[in-house]
Amino acid sequence: MAHVIARAKPEAIPCIRLLRSARNFEVKSLRLLLHICCGPCATTVIKRLKDGYEITGFFYNPNIFPEEEYQCRLEEAQKVVQNWKINLLTREYEHRVFLSEVRGLENEPEGGKRCEICFRLRLEKSALQAKELGCALLASTLTIGPNKNAEVINRIGKEVCAPLGIDFLEADWKKNDGFRQSVELSRKLGLYRQHYCGCEFSIK
Repeated sequence: MAHVIARAKPEAIPCIRLLRSARNFEVKSLRLLLHICCGPCATTVIKRLKDGYEITGFFYNPNIFPEEEYQCRLEEAQKVVQNWKINLLTREYEHRVFLSEVRGLENEPEGGKRCEICFRLRLEKSALQAKELGCALLASTLTIGPNKNAEVINRIGKEVCAPLGIDFLEADWKKNDGFRQSVELSRKLGLYRQHYCGCEFSIK
């Protein structure tokens, strides 16, 4: 069960003006679930999407270690969604689930098979949450990271969404100065910016 940890006032939700997706929907209101990996990465993505979609944020990142770091990143994500007055849902901290999924891949290099499994774990849960909420689209902030392979993430996003009858919004948010803009917005909002991806295997 998802928990609402930040709620916007109904009148604060932006009016939807235009949507475009792989299925060529007609112009109408579209609810989009945005998987948020952390607050700083969400800044640019929300800013770019907020006028076109009715966004709900979803913080599901069981890879993050230790739990204190998880709570810190969750708090920063709360600050960001509150700034743009959107709702944020989250799940319980499930680091054991992540460890079970990547067992045997602990020594894989960053960007390798372990990371692909991590992306799939998070996006599968996000897709199920989007389906439960009745959202037509799922998107993720993951591709804004300078070291994140957008092609891999977009492929996995489409694969997990297709069986559920929803669309994945393909994007490489780092393009068009997306990452640099996220750094600037994070500074303006006074956000904590982490120095490693998330799991214990990415700590250098």
